[in-house]
Amino acid sequence: MFKKIGIGVAALGAVLFGVYLRFIRPWQLRWGATDEEVARAMPGDDVVTYPTFNATRAVTIQARPEEIWPWLLQMGITRAGWYSYDWLDNLGKPSAQRILPQFQQVAVGDLVPLSPDGKQGMGVKAFEPNQWMLWWDNKGEMTWYWGLYPQDDSQTRLITRVRLHYRWLRPSILFSLLVEFTDIVMMRKSMLGIKQRAEQASVQVPEPIGTIGHRQPRPDEPGIQGTKARDQSHTVAHEEGE
Repeated sequence: MFKKIGIGVAALGAVLFGVYLRFIRPWQLRWGATDEEVARAMPGDDVVTYPTFNATRAVTIQARPEEIWPWLLQMGITRAGWYSYDWLDNLGKPSAQRILPQFQQVAVGDLVPLSPDGKQGMGVKAFEPNQWMLWWDNKGEMTWYWGLYPQDDSQTRLITRVRLHYRWLRPSILFSLLVEFTDIVMMRKSMLGIKQRAEQASVQVPEPIGTIGHRQPRPDEPGIQGTKARDQSHTVAHEEGE
């Protein structure tokens, strides 16, 4: 009897896994992205050269890149959160609904916290202000890219790309499998959360800046909620070693 049950469970598992590989995985690895966006070369592609998991997702946001960029800068647990399912990925603390001035600075080597204590996470490998930012695991086995591609004066494509090489015989495979089967759920929610916040902020009346307890932003710093950052005459790529 138990043998038959075991055979039945194994057969069901094989069928479900086959359905996942055939239908669900291809969809989730390119949710919202066009063929051109999936094929497009992006920063970080040369870091993980043979990824087991290679996901490119995209969403259109009715806002300019400089209005979206501040929401990306402040992401992370113990920071603004992930704009996703907070009860799962942010210790139950609601993700920020406004721009937090204290998290509007970024430098190569900065930590994007993923752990509850804020001490473990991914490092900022490179970025171009108001254009793109690349995180990595500091080992070359995983990268997480965020790109902003303007379509016109008021519309931007937000594209993310996660590349991960599985190490099947290491304990890290547990994290890799978690990414494999749940990343789409969290990522989709996060991107839609960014979209909702950026679009809402872009049409709000500008609020005063320089509130007590916060520093005055520099002229070249991304704008506070409801304001537009000053156009930059040029940007300089920040790379490790520069």
